[in-house]
Amino acid sequence: MRTTLIALLSFAAGVLLMLLVAHRQPPHQEQVSDVATSSSASPAPATSGSDDDNDSGDDWPNQGPSPEQVIYSQPTLVRQAVSKLSPRVPDKTNLYLLTFAGDGGEDVFRNEAEYAAQLFTQRFGPTAHALVLENNPTTLQTHPLADWSNLEAALDQLTTVMKPDQDILVVYMTSHGDEDHNLLVDMDPLPLDQIGAPDLASILKKRPFKWKVVVVNACYSGGFVPDLHGPGTLVLTAARADRSSFGCGSDSDITYFGKAWLVDALNKTDNFVDAFQLAKHDIANWEQQDKLTPSEPQMDVGAGIAAQLAQWRRAVTPGASVPFLPPPPSTSSTGTAMQ
Repeated sequence: MRTTLIALLSFAAGVLLMLLVAHRQPPHQEQVSDVATSSSASPAPATSGSDDDNDSGDDWPNQGPSPEQVIYSQPTLVRQAVSKLSPRVPDKTNLYLLTFAGDGGEDVFRNEAEYAAQLFTQRFGPTAHALVLENNPTTLQTHPLADWSNLEAALDQLTTVMKPDQDILVVYMTSHGDEDHNLLVDMDPLPLDQIGAPDLASILKKRPFKWKVVVVNACYSGGFVPDLHGPGTLVLTAARADRSSFGCGSDSDITYFGKAWLVDALNKTDNFVDAFQLAKHDIANWEQQDKLTPSEPQMDVGAGIAAQLAQWRRAVTPGASVPFLPPPPSTSSTGTAMQ
């Protein structure tokens, strides 16, 4: 009798425990399930469990999507970004801009990436298309991350919407750079791979883009020129291989190079080479006024790219200048004056 009673009590306790576990699903499991359900549509916003969450990302990762949700949502965000590109204009040379804002700790890089996309699509008309990859706590649910995987994924998907042997790919990389010619790719606490000069060159060489403009806006970015040099490629950098460039940091809205080439020069001309010469002159003046060591931006013009850009310009009627209006700063921005 006693044995039977103990067995019945043990069975009842087991049933009660199972009911409690089923009722109390871990919060993280609920979040993961929500994201998985939405993977074929838009990424679902995650919650941190706080009643005053606003999903703005200003206090990420304490608020907004969890790091796992951010990583999980990337394929969907890249597909959505490519699907939103304006239609290719047939029988014309089109231009596709891919911006990459690598450092999520300073708004200045996000500002440049978003402004470049706005400038190209508004000023240069329907043959210009733009896709933004950026690291910033305020845009984790609206833009794909600027990381190695997304860069490759975006380029792969661009090959399906453009004509790689006719259209021009423009890659605008903006971040911090080091003396070994690596670009900082950071969205703390996500473990992202850094991108060096050989890496970027290898990523591009693996794909069938015949005509390329590669802009590297970072300190020591001249070190990218040897690896990127080649026929059909225009390379523009913000500094010499052994020099710093200037204008980033928490007190800056845009870098020297970004202001000079994007905001000032490309609002005057649609010729990228002419715009570079204007920008180089302005940057030298600003650095002289601020008593800074000259950054000496670099340019390398590969065979054929100037003619292909001229062909694109023949279909362009430049619109009005596009003012630079940076978005509100995120509370996480910190930094210094140099890139």
